[in-house]
Amino acid sequence: MMRRLAGLATTALAAPQVYARAITAGRRHRPDSDLLRPADAALVLGARVWPDGRPSRFLRERVETAATLYHRGLVPRLVLTGAGSNREGLDETDAMARTALRLGVPQEALVLDGSGHDTRASARNARESLGLTSVIVCTQEFHLPRAMWLCGSVGLATQGAHPAILARRHTAIGYARELPATWKAALEIARDAAAPHRAPH
Repeated sequence: MMRRLAGLATTALAAPQVYARAITAGRRHRPDSDLLRPADAALVLGARVWPDGRPSRFLRERVETAATLYHRGLVPRLVLTGAGSNREGLDETDAMARTALRLGVPQEALVLDGSGHDTRASARNARESLGLTSVIVCTQEFHLPRAMWLCGSVGLATQGAHPAILARRHTAIGYARELPATWKAALEIARDAAAPHRAPH
């Protein structure tokens, strides 16, 4: 009986992630894939920055993925979205911009969104504040299904691009954390759908 209940709980916990993966299947690719199509922008999601201002590995890989899309001509600009002042007082978007410039993306192709304090806010800002209609979301593979679902929920035509999947402890932790995080996203999407229409800013 306990084993059955544990199985049911695990199934329930995984349900939103399974759904997110199903609805984004076929639209998640490596940045060099020929299956990707042009979009208004690469939406580069924020991540940890080290105290000296360097981007963490995950953040650097996200910017590298977006830079590849830019140099391939798939996107005319990179929207670098994250916390302008995170819990440590560091600017994620500044670290992202410096990385993009080093990768040969010109300053005029960079748009900084310092109010993207979470994935949902980044999606809304892209659609409502920047007026984008299509994006290629750039983040790790474990994050893409949820991020793409949130972007689609605000009206963005969405593809996803991710760096190579590395067999590391932090990658495994990322996949595990996505289970409750996708439940949270599902509840937010349902709440937004039930709320009165939000006019674009």
